Amino acid sequence: MAIVLRAGIRPEDRDAVRRLVASSGFFSASEEEIAVELVDDALAKGERASGYHFIFAEEAGRPLGYVCFGPIAGTVASHDLYWIVVDNARRSGGVGRRLEAACAEAVRRLAGKRIYVDTSSRSQYEPTRAFYRACGYGEAARLDEFYGPGDGKVIFVKPLD
Repeated sequence: MAIVLRAGIRPEDRDAVRRLVASSGFFSASEEEIAVELVDDALAKGERASGYHFIFAEEAGRPLGYVCFGPIAGTVASHDLYWIVVDNARRSGGVGRRLEAACAEAVRRLAGKRIYVDTSSRSQYEPTRAFYRACGYGEAARLDEFYGPGDGKVIFVKPLD
């Protein structure tokens, strides 16, 4: 079956986001709730007003992953990539790269010039950091102990041409 990308948010995406985030094994229960809160905000206010834009990768109508991104308030052309999550069973199959590329293209259409993404410095996240590097992101900053003892924040940036 072909993987299809779908922009926009629908009410049924709330459960899909919860399932996808939980399947990753990376995120805490509170982080899972944050992911769902962004869906709720986008559903309540609309993507433009909420600032949370979504693109889903689907196969036969079943979400395999998603990306959530939006403009950074107070900037002219900078955007945050808030979440990029692929069902754990479908990792390393190119779904994440397709979602990231679709995100970058959508940010370009929104006149964005840079995408920022934050992640943990813990060793568990080395594959995540390698993914961002492979997608053209460079490490812009590292904040030690940001999330907690031994858990710093790594900020990546991708300039868009």
